Amino acid sequence: FPHKATTAPRVPSTRLALHHFDTSYSLHLGALWPSVRAGLLCEQKYGALLNNFAAADHVPQELELLNATDFISEALQKAQQWQQGAARGCQEGSGEGRTVMQTGMMTQAEMSSPFCASISSKIKCYTFPRGDITRFRPARPDALGLLDYYLMDAASLLPVLALNVQLDDFVLDLCAAPGGKTLALLQTGFCGHLAANDVSISRTKRLYQILHSYVPREVRETVSVTSYDGRDWDQVKGGTFHKVLVDVPCTTDRHSAMEEDNNIFHKRRTKERQMLPMLQLQLLMAGILAANPGGEVVYSTCSLSPLQNECVVERALDIAEAQFNISLHVEDLSHFRTLFQDTFCFFSDCRLGELVLPHLTANFGPMYFCKLRRM
Repeated sequence: FPHKATTAPRVPSTRLALHHFDTSYSLHLGALWPSVRAGLLCEQKYGALLNNFAAADHVPQELELLNATDFISEALQKAQQWQQGAARGCQEGSGEGRTVMQTGMMTQAEMSSPFCASISSKIKCYTFPRGDITRFRPARPDALGLLDYYLMDAASLLPVLALNVQLDDFVLDLCAAPGGKTLALLQTGFCGHLAANDVSISRTKRLYQILHSYVPREVRETVSVTSYDGRDWDQVKGGTFHKVLVDVPCTTDRHSAMEEDNNIFHKRRTKERQMLPMLQLQLLMAGILAANPGGEVVYSTCSLSPLQNECVVERALDIAEAQFNISLHVEDLSHFRTLFQDTFCFFSDCRLGELVLPHLTANFGPMYFCKLRRM
């Protein structure tokens, strides 16, 4: 008889990931899971983050001809229309204002200028409408060699928008590589200083490449790129930042469901995967300690897992209070759900923070984000 293989055939990591997701997310998301699962397994949708540093004035027009729109300015315009409609309705005492309110689900407080002002109109990101799966052309260099846009999951901009960088803020991006969110932070034009850190030297190289391809030298000089273990950041520079982004390593659900290489569900990486919530908690704690009193921290993942999302935030709130006597306020970001409901599909049952769900007609995400203010 031919010699039989003694080892069982290796189960693909993607199948292990899906099995894990089917078990846990069908409980967490209930009836929504089949639709989210279909989204995870289909081609991801991208947005084109315009590079404000490039001489690319023709690009918006080119993209608009293809039927793409800047989802951020579109949302802000809509909010202004709601506001005007609501004001009219109140003045006339008619039902019109109320219907505008109901369809938009925007309260007067939410539409008041601070909420809209808290979203940087300097960040411009073009997306194709729901159901339109057109692909963007690759980015092109301008006369000075700076690329005209950066293709990324448009939902990745939501944590950056939530951070609401103001003029001359000192900003820390604790887990910065590969660099999309770092680039978006720079597009605000407001960073007084940006510290971009990532523990992985190889991933930091990718970050350098992005900065060189998109950002002129005088702006690059306001960025310091480091490769510390983010968990130790408070020992390097504690309590010095106005804004901190903690975009942690996670199960990267979309990648795990689709790609074999570098998959965290590989048998060899089981321990590493099980330790993720602990690592995420340590990174979030370091981010909280890096913020100054009054400073703001945004925590984000590209996972659907409540164990990596709300649970990590809840643990951090407890530890900050108990061990460091730091009280944190969880900011309400529900206006994001209303503002961007035409572009993204949001999960309405998050205990804390907001979660973008993949959906076949709007296949962005997953992207979880939650904002904390250090009191």
